Amino acid sequence: MRRHYRKEMEKLRFFTNNEYIESRTAIYTDAYNPSTGEIIAKVPCCTHEEVMLAVSNAKKAFPAWSATPVIKRVQILYKVRELLLRDMDELTKLVAYENGKNLEEARGDVLKAQEGTEQAIAAPSLMMGESLSDASSGYDVVSYREPLGVFVGIVPFNFPAMIPFGWMAPICVACGNTIVLKAAMPTPQSALKIAGLYKEAGMPDGVINVITCDNAESENLITHPDVKGVTFVGSTKVGLKVYGTATTAGKRVQALCQAKNHALVLADAPVKRVAAGIINSAFGCAGERCMALPVVVVERSIANNLVAEIVAQAKALKVGPAYIVDTKLGPVATPEREKSVRDWIQKGINEGAKLVLDGRNVAVKNYENGFYIGPTIFDEVSEDMSIGREEIFGPVLCIKRVDSFGEGINVMNANPYANGSIIFTQNGYYAREFVRRTDGGMVGVNVGIPVPVGMFPFNGHKLSFFGDNHVLGKDGYKFYTEAKVVTTRWFDEDEKKSTMITTWDGTI
Repeated sequence: MRRHYRKEMEKLRFFTNNEYIESRTAIYTDAYNPSTGEIIAKVPCCTHEEVMLAVSNAKKAFPAWSATPVIKRVQILYKVRELLLRDMDELTKLVAYENGKNLEEARGDVLKAQEGTEQAIAAPSLMMGESLSDASSGYDVVSYREPLGVFVGIVPFNFPAMIPFGWMAPICVACGNTIVLKAAMPTPQSALKIAGLYKEAGMPDGVINVITCDNAESENLITHPDVKGVTFVGSTKVGLKVYGTATTAGKRVQALCQAKNHALVLADAPVKRVAAGIINSAFGCAGERCMALPVVVVERSIANNLVAEIVAQAKALKVGPAYIVDTKLGPVATPEREKSVRDWIQKGINEGAKLVLDGRNVAVKNYENGFYIGPTIFDEVSEDMSIGREEIFGPVLCIKRVDSFGEGINVMNANPYANGSIIFTQNGYYAREFVRRTDGGMVGVNVGIPVPVGMFPFNGHKLSFFGDNHVLGKDGYKFYTEAKVVTTRWFDEDEKKSTMITTWDGTI
C-alpha cells in the first residue's frame, strides 16, 4: 500500500491572465500533508504588485466578458463541468492530500464544486429581470440584471474546491463579472488546479485569477477602487473586520462566519439512528466545517442511552490517512489547528465538563507525525462553559442535557451563532414548532447536516453571517448583479394622437 499520494515538493505559482506565474516574493509559507506532517509545497505570499496585477487583469477582462452573451458564457461552464467530472479522481486525491478529508469527503468537496457549476449554468434564466406593459398609459417598464465588475473571494482552508469554485466563481462569472480568488495559504492547490480547468474550457484571459497573500494584501484587495464586492468565508472576528472595512469602502459584502450548530434530540427519537447521524455530522471532515454538529441537546430521559451509543459508534471510527480507502476520520488540516483543538479539549476539562471519550492519544501506525485527533466527546456541558458556546472546529462533540423541548430550544437560541440547527423527533408538532422558533438559518428535521442543495442559499443567521444576500440560489444572482430599470414611451406618428398622450407624472 502506498503511504503517500505523492512525494515531490512543489513551489507553487499564482494564476492570473490564464498563466501560472512564479512570484517574485521572498516570503513563502509551508503547506503540509496533514496525514504525514510532511511539508509538500511552498506557498508564495504574493507581492503587492502581483496582487494588484491580478485585479488589473480582472478589470481589463470585464468589458469583453460582460458583453459576451450569457448563453455563451455558460457554455464555457458546461465544459468546466465536464472537466471536473473527467478529473474527479485526481481532484479528490488532491483535496484529501492537502486538506486531510477522507476520500469520500474529499470527493464530496469536488462534487459540490460541480453542483455549484451546474447551478451557475442556469444563469440565463436566473439573471432574467421583470417587465410590466402599460405600467401607466403608454409606458412600459422593464428591469434588467447586469454584472458589476471585479469581485474578490477570500477562501478558507477547509473546503478548498467547493468554496472557491462552487460558491464563488461560477455564479460570479456566469453573471458576467470577473473574480480574484485569494486561496487559503494552507490549502491552495485544489483551487489552482481548477483554475487551469477554466482555462482549458476556454475561459478568456483575466476572468479567473487565483492568488495567495498575507492579511495586509487582503485588505488592499477588499478596499481596491476597482473591486465591486467581496465574498468572505472564515471566522466571525475576521468576517466583521472584512464586512466593516469593505462596506465602508463602498463594496457589497457576503461574510460567512463561525458557527456552533446545535441538535435537539427529543425522547421519542430512535437512538441508534440518531447516533449515526450525529457521528457523521460531528466528526465528518474532522469537524472542520461550518455545518458540523458540535453540540447535542438531549432530553434527560434518553441522555444516558444516547451518549453510550454515540461513544460506541465513535470508538468504531477508523482514524487514519486521508487517502487510504477505509479511513473514516482523517487528520485536521494544519499543525496550528491540531494545537488549537487540543487546547480546547484541555479547556473543557478545566471547565468541569465530563470527558467520556478522549481523542488526544490516538495513534496511527506509520503516520505518527500526522495531525490526528480522534473523536472526542464531552458530556454534561453547561451553559457557562466556553466549549459549548464557542466554535472549536475539530472532532469534538459537546452534550447538553435538558428537561423539555422548551428548555432545549431556549438553550439553542441563546447561542450567538445561527448557521444551522437540527431536531431529531418523530413528533410532527414539535418538529413544526422547532422550524418556526429556531434561530438557525439552515434547519434539519431528522437530517444531521442540513446543507441545502445549490438551488437554495447557504443561509446563516446572527453572528454566522453579515450581508444582505447569501451565497448560492437566487441570492447569489442578486449579489453578483445589480438591477437596472428602464421606462419606455413611444409616440404615435400622428401628431394629433401624440399630443393626446400626457406626460407621465409618476403615478401608477
